[in-house]
Amino acid sequence: METTKERDFKGFTMNGFVALVIFFALLGVCAWMFYQGAITGCGWWYAGAVTMIIVSLIFLCGFGMLEPNEIYVMVFFGRYVGTYTKNGFFWANPFLSTKKLTLRARNLDVEPIKVNDKVGNPIMIGLVMVWKLKDAYKAMFEVDAQSAEQTSAKARMNELQKFVRIQSDAALREVAGQYAYDDTCDSSQLEKDELTLRSGGDEINEQLEHKLNERLAMAGIEVVEARLNYLAYAPEIAAAMLRRQQAAAVVSAREKIVEGAVSMVKLALDKLADEQIELDDDKRAAMVSNLLVVLCSDESAQPVVNAGTLNH
Repeated sequence: METTKERDFKGFTMNGFVALVIFFALLGVCAWMFYQGAITGCGWWYAGAVTMIIVSLIFLCGFGMLEPNEIYVMVFFGRYVGTYTKNGFFWANPFLSTKKLTLRARNLDVEPIKVNDKVGNPIMIGLVMVWKLKDAYKAMFEVDAQSAEQTSAKARMNELQKFVRIQSDAALREVAGQYAYDDTCDSSQLEKDELTLRSGGDEINEQLEHKLNERLAMAGIEVVEARLNYLAYAPEIAAAMLRRQQAAAVVSAREKIVEGAVSMVKLALDKLADEQIELDDDKRAAMVSNLLVVLCSDESAQPVVNAGTLNH
């Protein structure tokens, strides 16, 4: 069972508006001390006022605000102390370092890349995926996806997206290499009714999603959905493969035509037999040949009247 080091923040916090009242009260005390120092001329009042200014400035650093599906990772002098998830305006220990992240879903459209399928054909394949943050601790501390100057939530998430893009590229290559593009290849590497990239559909997408979740789990990222959105032969073989597919389609069509023609010839022979019209072997063979030519030809047949005799 996978374990996580993420935990809820248990430290002291207060409502931000209450803390704002306290802050203004501190400023009022500071102003009063300056006033007393000006009246009495005592330096201790000025020292107290300066101290209150410093305290007020430190107190001001404790304010924070979270919108829905945003979190703060709380760090106290390098030690992780929890994840704060409550929405709204709040105040916490100003000595805590807060790093904001978002739990909102994000899209990633991976541009088509060139890979070799199972039988070695170069293909172009791309995917679109929806991902979101699941474990804030792993996202912040398990992967080195954060730059020192990245301080905003948007910048941190963009850094994570770069990590997701690289890993999704690797997962896409891995999945594409396990299957053939389609089943028109005569290679002995393919078994009967074997799954292919073109025919796989949901099964290929599920396999891709599984591989992505395996790779991104280390960063605390969950893949909500992943699907192939582009699949084609690479340009250098696309024309040849198109001709091959066209040839396969022509052969398949011819097979259906011949199958239908043979059925029609059999029907004609059976009908002649029912009508007790007998043909010798030569005329039967000629009729079968002519019918097959007419039925299987791509062009319209030219009628020829045979004035020969029939044997009854």
